[in-house]
Amino acid sequence: MTGTRQRRRPPAPRAGEEQRAALARERRGRRTEEERRRTRARTSARSGRAARAAARKNRPTRGQEIRRRWVALLTVVTLAALGYLLFFSSLLSVKTIEVQGAKTVSVDQIRATAAVPPGQPMLRADVDAIRDRVAQMPGVATVDVSRSWPTTLEIAVTERTPIAFFDSGPGGDGVHLVDGGGVVFKTVKTRPAGLPELKLPKVSVDDPVTRAVTAVLGVLPEQLLKQTKTVTAQTPASVEFTLADGKTVRWGNAENTDRKAKVLAALLTQQGKIYDVSAPELPTITS
Repeated sequence: MTGTRQRRRPPAPRAGEEQRAALARERRGRRTEEERRRTRARTSARSGRAARAAARKNRPTRGQEIRRRWVALLTVVTLAALGYLLFFSSLLSVKTIEVQGAKTVSVDQIRATAAVPPGQPMLRADVDAIRDRVAQMPGVATVDVSRSWPTTLEIAVTERTPIAFFDSGPGGDGVHLVDGGGVVFKTVKTRPAGLPELKLPKVSVDDPVTRAVTAVLGVLPEQLLKQTKTVTAQTPASVEFTLADGKTVRWGNAENTDRKAKVLAALLTQQGKIYDVSAPELPTITS
């Protein structure tokens, strides 16, 4: 008898159980998300209540608010009063102008040139403009203007120092003083003693020859400068001067001053008429 083979059928999928499990997971997820939202809402509410409580706690009382307003008002009034006092009131206005350093330049002329309006408040006095006006005066080299509170302006000047002069000759307008920068700053009636005379084609601060000559005079040793009577030059490198004893010195340009002065001092101990130190390494004496 032939046995009959029975086939086992695979168990049917438990679709119902899987669906129920999926639904359970979904419900758990929704509950978890909903719990998180509720937690955030409760936290936010607590934070809001805490912030409102802190704001109520820090809110100034009516008395404090009134005091603050009064302080603000008094601050504004004080600043306005201070601004008026500094910029418009006569209490802190210019009452005195002190001039320092003026010897040959007239103090009254300096004050007039400064042109400070009477009673002008100190802070409205334009010290830069005052300085520029005074600096235009011929005898003034430098100017410094400052405020000395409460009511004084100080003007400190450095006058120009003459280093030489030139005579405009017959029909001219007199004898002119020249400073170390070649500036012609003053006219006098007589030749000043102790200053060398410039004999140049022209004398001007814009003239290179004038500047070269005054530069040489500015670096000459004092003893040699006192002996110098006249100075001439045709170019900036051909400065030449005559001493009180009639000797002529060919100096050249304004370079190597110390070397030239030492060489010239040695040469002047020898007989001669023209002493050339324009090239101090190769000095010459001409009889």
